Amino acid sequence: MEYLKAFIIGGLICVIGQILIDKTKLTPARILVMYVVAGTFLELFGIYKPLMDFAGSGAGVPLTGFGSTLCKGVIKAINEKGALGIITGGMSAAAAGISAALVFGFLVALIFKSKPKK
Repeated sequence: MEYLKAFIIGGLICVIGQILIDKTKLTPARILVMYVVAGTFLELFGIYKPLMDFAGSGAGVPLTGFGSTLCKGVIKAINEKGALGIITGGMSAAAAGISAALVFGFLVALIFKSKPKK
């Protein structure tokens, strides 16, 4: 049942993004930023935690989960370090994911050759 809940919630998040791409003039980059910001605000107002408890990775893996992670990191760092935590908290919380994206992106760039668009 956990897999089904994760699939449904994650799929709904993706469907919303696809509808925004198809029905609006928003660029995919702007939609991605909107997702991160939405995840941040949902975490800030205490809405994202119940969604994560219900859907698990279905809510945690999409970009809304990244925004939630950034928000949690900032809140924790502010409680520990004060105002300096605003700057350091988000990056500390998301460091593993950001590092993995950089390393795997570099490895893929070494393996495959890019081609210009025609």
